[in-house]
Amino acid sequence: MGTDTVRAGAADEAAERRREQRGWYFYDWACSVYSTSVLTVFLGPYLTSVAKNAADGDGYVHPLGIPVRAGSFFAYSVSLSVVVAVLVMPLVGAAADRGGRKKPLLAAAAYTGAAATTAMFFLGGDRYLLGGVLLVVANAAQSVGTMLYNSYLPQIAPPEERDAVSSKGWAFGYAAGALVLVGNLVLYMGHDSFGLSESAAVRICLASAGLWWGAFALIPLRRLRDRRSSAREAEEPTVPGFRQLAATVRDMRRHPLTLAFLLAYLIYNDGIQTVISQASVYGSEELDLGQSTLIAAVLLVQVLAVAGALALGRLARTHGAKRTILGSLIAWAVILGAGYFLPAGAPVWFFVLASGIGLVLGGSQALSRSLFSHLVPPGKEAEYFSAYEMSDRGMSWLGPLLFGITYQLTGSYRDAIISLVAFFVIGFALLARVPVRRAIGDAGNPVPERI
Repeated sequence: MGTDTVRAGAADEAAERRREQRGWYFYDWACSVYSTSVLTVFLGPYLTSVAKNAADGDGYVHPLGIPVRAGSFFAYSVSLSVVVAVLVMPLVGAAADRGGRKKPLLAAAAYTGAAATTAMFFLGGDRYLLGGVLLVVANAAQSVGTMLYNSYLPQIAPPEERDAVSSKGWAFGYAAGALVLVGNLVLYMGHDSFGLSESAAVRICLASAGLWWGAFALIPLRRLRDRRSSAREAEEPTVPGFRQLAATVRDMRRHPLTLAFLLAYLIYNDGIQTVISQASVYGSEELDLGQSTLIAAVLLVQVLAVAGALALGRLARTHGAKRTILGSLIAWAVILGAGYFLPAGAPVWFFVLASGIGLVLGGSQALSRSLFSHLVPPGKEAEYFSAYEMSDRGMSWLGPLLFGITYQLTGSYRDAIISLVAFFVIGFALLARVPVRRAIGDAGNPVPERI
C-alpha cells in the first residue's frame, strides 16, 4: 500500500513537471517573434526612415538636444537598451532568487515589453523619439524576461532532462518566429492588395509581434510555479544596479569553473551573434543579393533552426552536451570557411550557407543554456542567469568590432567574415579545458550520467 502511494506520488509529480515544462516552452514561443520580426527584419530600416523624416538639412536628429545622425539612431537605441538591461538584470535576478517569486517579475517584464512593442503601431511620420523610447523599453524588458525564463530551467527539469527541455524551448521559439514572419511578409509584400501603405503594413507587423507576445505569455504565467529558496533568506538585502552586478561577480569567483565556462560561452557566442547580425551585410555588399533574397534566407534559418535544435538535443543524449557543443563550434568554423568562397550573385549558394547556419544555430545555443544550468548553485538561478544573459546580449561587441576593423584594413567583406573563425577556435579551446563534471559538483549539483 505504501509503495503504491509512493508510485502514485511520483507519477503525479512527473505529470506536474511535464505540464510546467510545456508551459515554459511557450514563453519562447511568445517572445521570439519580437527578435525575429521586430529586431531582425522590420524595425531597423523603418525606424531609420522615420528618423530621416525628422532630420534637419544636415541629416541629424536631436534627441534631448544631442546631434545624432539619423542613420545611427537605431544602433544607438539598441546600445542604450543594453545598458538599461545590464543595470536592471542583476537587481531583478537577485530579487527573484531571494523572494522566490519569479512569476510576478516575469509577468511585469513580459507585459512591459509586449505593450511597448504593440505601441510601435503609432510610429508614423517623424516620431523617431517615440520609436527610440519604445525600442529601449521593449529590448530591455525582453532581456530581463528571458533571464527570468532561463532561470526556471534547473527548477523544472532534472539533470537528465535538461538538454532535451532546453532544445525544445529553442525549437518552439524558432517555429513561432518563422510562422509569424511568413504572415508578416505576406502582409508587407502584398500591402497594396490589402489597401495598405507600406508604412501601415510595417506598423501592423510590429504591433502584431507585441500582441502575440502578450497573448501567449499567459500560458507560462499560468503553468509555472514559484519556489521559495531558503538558501537566500539570510543573505544581505538586494542592492542597486552595478553594485548588485559586482556582488554577483564576487560570488561567481567562488565557482571558478562556472566562470571558465561563461568565458568560453562569451567568446563563441560573440562569434554566433556577429554572424547573425552581419550575414545580411555580407550578402548584400559582397554577394550582391537583393532584399527579398536576404529576408527569405532569414526565414530559412528560422525553419531549419527548429530541426537543428531538436537534432542536437538528441545528439547530446548519446554524446553529452559538452561534446555536442564542441562539435557545433567546429561546424560553425567550417560554415564560415565555406562562406568565404561563396560566388557573388548566386542566391542558391547563400541559401546553402543559411541552411548550415540554421542547423547549428538553435542547437549550440540551447545546449549552452542547459549546460550552464548545471553549473549554477542552487537558489541563485536568476542571479547567475542574469550574468549569462548579459554575456548573450550585453557583451557581444568584440565580434562586430573585429568584423569592422578587418573590413576597414582590407576593404574585403570576405576577409571580415573569415576573421570570425577566431571566436569559434578560441571558444572551442576554452570550453574543451573546462572539466564540466567537476564544475557541476563544485556548484553543489548532482552530476548527470552523461554531460
